[in-house]
Amino acid sequence: MRSSFSIDKVQSPIIPTVAAWVRGTPGTLSMGQGMVAYPPPSEIMQACCDFGRAVGDHLYGASLGEPRLLAAITAKLLAENAIDCAQGAQVMVTAGANMAFLNVLLAILDPGDEVILPVPYYFNQEMAIRMLNGVPVTVPTTADYQLCLEDIKAAITPKTRAILTVSPNNPTGAVYSEADLRAVNALCRTHGIYHISDEAYEYFLYDGAQHFSPGSIPGAAAHTISLYSLSKAYGFASWRIGYAVVPEALIPALLKVQDTNLIAPPLITQAAALAALDVGSSYCKVQLQKLEQQRAQVLNSLHSSKLLFPMAQTQGAFYQFVRLKTERNDLELVRLLIQEYKVAAIPGCAFGMHDDVYLRISYGMLARECMQLAMARLLKGLEQLC
Repeated sequence: MRSSFSIDKVQSPIIPTVAAWVRGTPGTLSMGQGMVAYPPPSEIMQACCDFGRAVGDHLYGASLGEPRLLAAITAKLLAENAIDCAQGAQVMVTAGANMAFLNVLLAILDPGDEVILPVPYYFNQEMAIRMLNGVPVTVPTTADYQLCLEDIKAAITPKTRAILTVSPNNPTGAVYSEADLRAVNALCRTHGIYHISDEAYEYFLYDGAQHFSPGSIPGAAAHTISLYSLSKAYGFASWRIGYAVVPEALIPALLKVQDTNLIAPPLITQAAALAALDVGSSYCKVQLQKLEQQRAQVLNSLHSSKLLFPMAQTQGAFYQFVRLKTERNDLELVRLLIQEYKVAAIPGCAFGMHDDVYLRISYGMLARECMQLAMARLLKGLEQLC
């Protein structure tokens, strides 16, 4: 008996691997998984307390999402992202942005089709492409992790179905310029392929960086797919709630996927999402002030280390991607950091970086006082192991 050949080709999921090492080493401080430490707004909890009193709360809902939530998301998109869904786009609510991406791939990808990924990539997206027998086509980024437009253009073939951009970026924190995102979107329009724009970290911006949504470009609705996370931004990651903005022409295919996979988004998480949107993104931006302090703390600590190559100080998400001066295997290094120094990070190999040794450090997961201790453990571990 065996698993499928398709799944065998997919890399092992790094987060469960690192989480198992952390659980086996009590007291470990984790700067691994991409979550924030701040709690959701109290209004979310109240909405959940109120949920369940109506008979309809216990029945299946609408496949794409409940009308009130869809209306709230549509209004948010227009106000904050300049995306007008009346111009040929439709919102689909999903159990997190990862599911939105997988749903989209199921709707657009045939075996052997290609998706262009700038590296380092977000590992779950590369895994999803391989699961469906698609081909991830990787292209380099610049030294500061910005897009290389000529390399992207050169990678397009007759089998290309989409170009994926993640901005603000996971794992690097890079924020792509409006000009570059417009250029990618124009390439997609010219070649008749999709631009998948992952914007899960849209609120996590620093040093005056600005977020741009390619879906706002006039005439882009027919070839642009935008992905968002509510559970990440509002501090309730375990609840799994996100959404996609997709061309109307894809809705019949996506309904097949949604009905087979999820049937309909859970109503209780939609109630929580609606409460979050009623509170508004100002809640997230207040929390960002605390994250900025932790970011400065992490950067100051890293700059003091002689074991790191010069860093690209990026302006988004809550990650710092660092390159180490060592010959050690990065996965083994992460295991030793956990088991011997009680601090966790994610190895660069999971993001497609195999030529050198990298770590992704998340400064969103820990409270400030714990972050200081975690960084001290990390630097001590790197000094002694490398």
